[in-house]
Amino acid sequence: MKVIRIFPRKTNATPIDDNVVINRMPNLFDEADEIHISVAFTWDIPRAEKLFKGWFNITPRIFVGGPAFNSISREFKPGLYLKYGYVITSRGCNNKCWFCSVWKREQGIRELPIKSGYNIVDDNLLACSDQHIKDVFRMLKQQKHPAIFSGGIEAKLLKQWHVDLFASIRLKELFCAYDTPDDYEPLVEAGKLFKKANITFENRKARCYVLIGYPKDTFEDAMIRIKQTLDAGFMPFAMLYRNEKGEFKREWRQFQRQWANPIITAVNCKKLINYKD
Repeated sequence: MKVIRIFPRKTNATPIDDNVVINRMPNLFDEADEIHISVAFTWDIPRAEKLFKGWFNITPRIFVGGPAFNSISREFKPGLYLKYGYVITSRGCNNKCWFCSVWKREQGIRELPIKSGYNIVDDNLLACSDQHIKDVFRMLKQQKHPAIFSGGIEAKLLKQWHVDLFASIRLKELFCAYDTPDDYEPLVEAGKLFKKANITFENRKARCYVLIGYPKDTFEDAMIRIKQTLDAGFMPFAMLYRNEKGEFKREWRQFQRQWANPIITAVNCKKLINYKD
């Protein structure tokens, strides 16, 4: 059975194969037994609706889903909706952050069968059981590619044995998160643990998402959080806030570009360090 997967936009995680279509209507040569439209962002829903109408003539067996629709997936199939190498070993989070829909959708943590991959994109891996976490690292040791943890590593859950696991594998980078004020102190403590394991911003292994541009945020406050992140031992990565319609404050885009591109960020971090010295 031929299944075409359609994505409204391409991201770094979008699969690459002959049955993947990126944001286009069908042509005379398209044929499929089934069509899946996968939508990651709520602001792409209107586009997904147009794609649905356009592709419905190919086959009535057309399905629309994804995080944007709060679709609950009971399993994870590598390469289906995420590029090979990306892997989800658990879904959900026990936190109830105001800007996040994960906890509303998943209602807790669900551990999944562990598939092979090197880029862990779980919502909150450290909230899983100890055995599940150990099994994930056991899988990572078998990979040829250095591990990436692009799903957030929650600093307040970090323990020494977690750090020992990170140090036991070939690690390219991991991301913590500084989204709300109560994230800061745990981030500082996590930075101390990671530094002892030589996981630091200097070797670009310790990185941290920093939420910016949300309602009532200011450039001054965002810059304070950026500096705090660096002081804690992490290379900052600015995440621009968008509402459900995808709207954001245009004046924040330039600020984000200075703290989202790894090369530019590295240069800016050096300037901050030299300024303090």
